[in-house]
Amino acid sequence: MKNVQYTDHKIIDGIINEVKTCHVGMVDGDKPYVVPFNFGYENKTLYLHCAPSGRKLDILKKNPNVCVSFETEAELYMVDEPVACSYSMTFKSVILMGKVEFITDFDEKIKIMNIIMKHYTGKDDFKYNTPSINNVVVMKIVPEQVTARVRG
Repeated sequence: MKNVQYTDHKIIDGIINEVKTCHVGMVDGDKPYVVPFNFGYENKTLYLHCAPSGRKLDILKKNPNVCVSFETEAELYMVDEPVACSYSMTFKSVILMGKVEFITDFDEKIKIMNIIMKHYTGKDDFKYNTPSINNVVVMKIVPEQVTARVRG
C-alpha cells in the first residue's frame, strides 16, 4: 500500500476537519516541545486557545514558529500474517508549518472561540462572559506550508 502526499486543499481541509486534537511543535531554546491543543479551522487558517500562562506561551512569545500535526485514527493492516514486516498502518495526516499570531481584540477573540466551538459542536452562536474572553489566550496560524499524507 502506497503512502501518497497531497497539497490539494480539499483533501487537507477534509483531514483537518476529521481530527479532534492537533499537536503543536515548537522550539524551546534548542529543545523541541510538543503540546496537544483543541482547535478550530476555517478558511485555511488554524485557531488555538489556551490558559493565560504556562510554558507553551513563554516559548511561543520568544519563537512563534510552529509545526502542527493532525492525524486520524490509524488502523493496522497486514499482507502476510506470519511475516512481521508485512504489517503496517493506514492513516491520514496533515503537517502544517506557520507562525503563531496572538489575537488581543475582544470581538475577534469571540469570533475565533466560536470557530473553535463549531469544530466540536457544529454550533457557532455561544455566549461568553467578559472575564472568560479577557482571560483566554487566542492564537491564529496562517499556514506557510501544508501537506497531507494518506496511506490506505
